[in-house]
Amino acid sequence: MSLPSAHRTLLVSLLLTLSPLLMAFTPTGVAPAFFGPNALPVPDMSDGRTSEDLRIELAGDGYFGYDGSRTADLFARVQVPLFTRWANLSVWMPVYEWFRQSDGTGNGAGDVYLSTDIQVLHHSWFAPEQQRRIPQMTIRLGMKTASGGQYARRRHFDDPGYFFDMSIGNSLYLNDWEMRLAGSVGFLCWQTADARQNDAVMYGLQLTVRHTYASLQATWGGYVGWERYGDAPMTLKLRAAGHIRRFEPFLQYQYGIQDYPFHQLRLGLVYNLDILTRPDRR
Repeated sequence: MSLPSAHRTLLVSLLLTLSPLLMAFTPTGVAPAFFGPNALPVPDMSDGRTSEDLRIELAGDGYFGYDGSRTADLFARVQVPLFTRWANLSVWMPVYEWFRQSDGTGNGAGDVYLSTDIQVLHHSWFAPEQQRRIPQMTIRLGMKTASGGQYARRRHFDDPGYFFDMSIGNSLYLNDWEMRLAGSVGFLCWQTADARQNDAVMYGLQLTVRHTYASLQATWGGYVGWERYGDAPMTLKLRAAGHIRRFEPFLQYQYGIQDYPFHQLRLGLVYNLDILTRPDRR
């Protein structure tokens, strides 16, 4: 028995009304679990402090996918004090990557990331007897460009994004040793498909042990998107660095725990330059 015309009209109208909502809850698959390692990795977290120096970092990466894929890239980052130690401009990107995956080999440039890092709390702003109890806190406002290519081969999202987070940390000192614990929480958003976007909660915990000439750092972090389909990457990073005057050679290993199916090895060098101190006082 067919429905009366009025009921059919009502049913069609209801389906047309609900169809955008049903589409909105369909995962797009534009997520880190299904793309290359440089598509939208877990951002490096702050330890609650901005940098007093100009920091220039160059590194080479090797990524080994759980599916047998391989990626190598040249990575660069610069962190610039904005006329004061309490605010930094940070710019970083995988300058160029070479990859091998199931559909062949390729290469191309990556996305550019920019952020402004602002110190909002620092123990030096308080009386000496209070400083030990006061942590340091920063907020970071950042964006991701859509400069990366190879979307058809699932290397980069080819879509913009932005994020902001807050990091807080404090240190315990013993002779020449520093042990620092830091945590962060924030928000990350990126455009996916059909002009839709994915919103994610960012999180991280970090422990750093530093001596005069060396340091060891462990960072656990990630983010959780609302689609819950490959968009909740979680990683563990271990970084060992030397501190030789203005130079910091380092080796980093990153393990993808969830929704980031890669191992990463990074070998690099950081150069620190004091650009805020007057030349006659250096």
